[in-house]
Amino acid sequence: MDGDVAVGVKRGSDELLSGSHYNSPNSSVTSNGSDSKKLRTEENPPSRVIHIRKLPNEVSETEVIALGLPFGKVTNILMLKGKNQAFLEMGTEEAAITMVNYYTTVTPQVRNVPVFIQYSNHKELKTDSTLNQRAQAVLQAVSAVQDGSSPNSESGGSENVLPAPSPVLRIIIDNMFYPVTLDVLQQIFSKFGTVMKIITFTKNNQFQALLQYSEPVNAQQSKLSLDGQNIYNSCCTLRIDYSKLVNLNVKYNNDKSRDYTRPELPAGDGQDSSMNKDSTSLLGAISPLSAAAAAAAAAGRVALAGHSGSSGVLLVSNLNEEMVTPQALFTLFGVYGDVQRVKILFNKKDSALIQLSDGNQSQLAMSHLNGQKMYGKIIRVTLSKHQTVQLPRDGLDDQGLTKDFANSPLHRFKKPGSKNFQNIFPPSATMHLSNIPEDVTEDDLRLLFSNAGGTVKAFKFFQDRKMALLQMGTVEEAIQVLIDLHNYDMGAGHRLRVSFSKSTI
Repeated sequence: MDGDVAVGVKRGSDELLSGSHYNSPNSSVTSNGSDSKKLRTEENPPSRVIHIRKLPNEVSETEVIALGLPFGKVTNILMLKGKNQAFLEMGTEEAAITMVNYYTTVTPQVRNVPVFIQYSNHKELKTDSTLNQRAQAVLQAVSAVQDGSSPNSESGGSENVLPAPSPVLRIIIDNMFYPVTLDVLQQIFSKFGTVMKIITFTKNNQFQALLQYSEPVNAQQSKLSLDGQNIYNSCCTLRIDYSKLVNLNVKYNNDKSRDYTRPELPAGDGQDSSMNKDSTSLLGAISPLSAAAAAAAAAGRVALAGHSGSSGVLLVSNLNEEMVTPQALFTLFGVYGDVQRVKILFNKKDSALIQLSDGNQSQLAMSHLNGQKMYGKIIRVTLSKHQTVQLPRDGLDDQGLTKDFANSPLHRFKKPGSKNFQNIFPPSATMHLSNIPEDVTEDDLRLLFSNAGGTVKAFKFFQDRKMALLQMGTVEEAIQVLIDLHNYDMGAGHRLRVSFSKSTI
């Protein structure tokens, strides 16, 4: 966008009246009457500015920002309340692409109303701060939350988003017509960060839960986005506050309490441990419910309906079929769960089925990897209707497209109480390296990683020199080198361990 601020706002209005699709996959007619088979996301090329339409009346800036918050930093917002529309500017194009990709598989909702999302034809938002003061104040407050700092006390609307006092949330479910399980809560809340522990209980005839994140800022983001939302249509409303506790003590892993960092805990009370069977299945929790009741999950953030959560099998599409291998998918998805089997589809080699140990792990992998770039292509990750990945019949040559990894020694989460449970982070340009031999230097590692593809921007050894942080030029490069160099033989019995880090150098 060129020119002055007034032009920026005017063009925004023009775009609102243009013949863009209303985000319906079935919509095939543009405003000039011509037939078009394009899906909504193909209307405009990717842009970090997202155009949101059909917002409910009296919607707040905070509610609109919450749509983008799980996917990255929100850097600007323009509300056009008279038209029930808004523009949301994300910090990076990658974040915007991840957001649009996610909402093509899950209908975005605000106040239980489906809204329509597409890329804007603007590359950035230029807004007149005097016309947009309230929105800017809310945005400043939210940005402070994301940065983990304290918002400017003079900014209107910031009183709701002071830094989180605790990583533990207290959740009350109002209007509870349908059962809400511990696993449902884990799926909804893990969109905003790593959920470490959950305890559920009934108090004053109300279902309540305590939920602990790895970081207070995650508690903050989920409270901002989910407080007041309904899990199902018109019922099961989330009321969220910070707990006075800063750490939960979980004694048992069962359907009432769970410590995800300590899978070895007993079930207690004579109950089966639900960690070891696929009780993470939402189907088990919801199957008696009507389809309508399960249609909307927490502002459209989690697909709870139908078979979607019932297995650990993912469908991955838009893969680079020239480059992708079962081993590459095993390594990347293995960051978020123990991959049991991988099958690249024989008749559609840009797609694959990946079976993880359980539905929790598949949900985690989907939320972190959908919309990421692998071998130059933005991959789509959705839950599959398949319960398992079938191995080829004996004697049948499937060209190495199916691989069984059930007995792989590289599973990260098999060992009870493994530290890996506490180190699950989204793909980032910064990698955490461990198991480095004593005689390996910084130059050795820089050379190894740059040869694997990309630029090494920064490097830092930990004090014991057995571990290091290494930063690549982009997240895509980091994904590539993780696939190539995790388990790399460094000699003397040392195999390099590579994972994504939340730190920066």
